[in-house]
Amino acid sequence: MKCLVIGSTVADIMIYMDKLPTSQGDEHIKEQMMAVGGCAFNVVNVLHHLEMEYTFISPIGTGMYGDFVRKEMNRLGIKTDIHLDGENGCCYCFVEENGDRTFLSHHGVEYSFDPGWLNNIALDTYDYIYVCGLEIEEADGERLIASLELARGQIIFCPGPRGQLIETNRLENLYQLSPIVHANEQEIKELTKKATLEAAMKQMHTWTNAHVIVTTGEMGATYYDGAFHQVSGFEATVVDTIGAGDSHAGGVLAGLSQGKTLGEAIQFANRVSSKVVGVHGVHLEQAVYEGLRNELNS
Repeated sequence: MKCLVIGSTVADIMIYMDKLPTSQGDEHIKEQMMAVGGCAFNVVNVLHHLEMEYTFISPIGTGMYGDFVRKEMNRLGIKTDIHLDGENGCCYCFVEENGDRTFLSHHGVEYSFDPGWLNNIALDTYDYIYVCGLEIEEADGERLIASLELARGQIIFCPGPRGQLIETNRLENLYQLSPIVHANEQEIKELTKKATLEAAMKQMHTWTNAHVIVTTGEMGATYYDGAFHQVSGFEATVVDTIGAGDSHAGGVLAGLSQGKTLGEAIQFANRVSSKVVGVHGVHLEQAVYEGLRNELNS
């Protein structure tokens, strides 16, 4: 089965420290590094290393971050045909000793969308289409939703931590396309304005008439299809949680593309995310990817 992933690729600047400073404070950092990231890229990174069939629609810009992204994607063998003149952005990822993370994003052309980018692909041949809330929130969000209306495959929508900031009419138009919503507990509660996880998932299911998947940290994930199903997680030593949710979505896509049931796909995604939280960022050793491929194909 074929996957279409639409969204951003950025330079993640990861900064590890004891705690964030208060206003006018002064703290030393423990470590910093830069790696290619972004919600959509993190999904594709999983699909690519698991050798799944995918197409990546991700605009790459110019400037120091655009140059870095282009170089790293070439090194990884991940392809996008969209190269724009404007500056590419970045994300500053602050990770505190207790595991809390704070993102400060500088958005560039990587969050734009042009329906013409889809002219050279057969949109109706894709079984699964991933889209992130950040792209829906941006200026071209309405054009992206209009393009998704032409798709026949199952949409996977990850609203992200800013999902509640998306214009209500855009969300309503997207929900009419019956996407599988993939979120964490805080995100789904904020989107639905419900106090409990169960009420939030039921409300989302009412809006989309589709499965709802919520990751629940070390407990794994829960999905709702008219009934609640808990899928246990895997033990992990957490280094940071950057990209863990995105990688989980990539694992779900990979599992579904291999013909697994939703429960089986989520269980595999729990395995993927348990590996990702054990490293800085989202990039795993080749031997780990090989183990995941073997598990996926078994």
